[in-house]
Amino acid sequence: MNQPNRIDSWLLQDDEKPLTITEDAKIPNAATILLRKQDHTLGNMIRAQLLLDPTVLFAGYKVPHPLENDIIIKIQTDERSNPADALKRACHLLIRQTVHVKQQFMDQAKNIEMGMGPDQSLANVGVGGYDPYGDGLGREGNTVVGGQVRDTLNGGDVYDF
Repeated sequence: MNQPNRIDSWLLQDDEKPLTITEDAKIPNAATILLRKQDHTLGNMIRAQLLLDPTVLFAGYKVPHPLENDIIIKIQTDERSNPADALKRACHLLIRQTVHVKQQFMDQAKNIEMGMGPDQSLANVGVGGYDPYGDGLGREGNTVVGGQVRDTLNGGDVYDF
């Protein structure tokens, strides 16, 4: 078969560096970062987190070729920071967010295994009960909590607005 081995697409060779940072000589406080053996998933997450940093002026990424699992990230910062520090901060924040989401998932899985149902802190939204989307509009029967009574008997739906 004329297909590369899938494991070779994601594992680094012994002499291969996972990250290379190159300063841009033409633009002040700018750098190009090459991440080897990564794809759009990590590239988009890092770009989005970088754009939340007030010291970052520009952040973008691209995949140079669809058959290669490398991403190139371009970062430009103002004089308060440099691209390497901005990348480090973004990665640390992403790791913290990921750990937090994992902990929430594990807590909810444990509650379900014990037959306790959803977390009670989420369940007591107003008077309405469980709020699966966290939007404050917990659904209880034919009433949207905090809203008007819906007519579900005559073909209306709770979600008709």
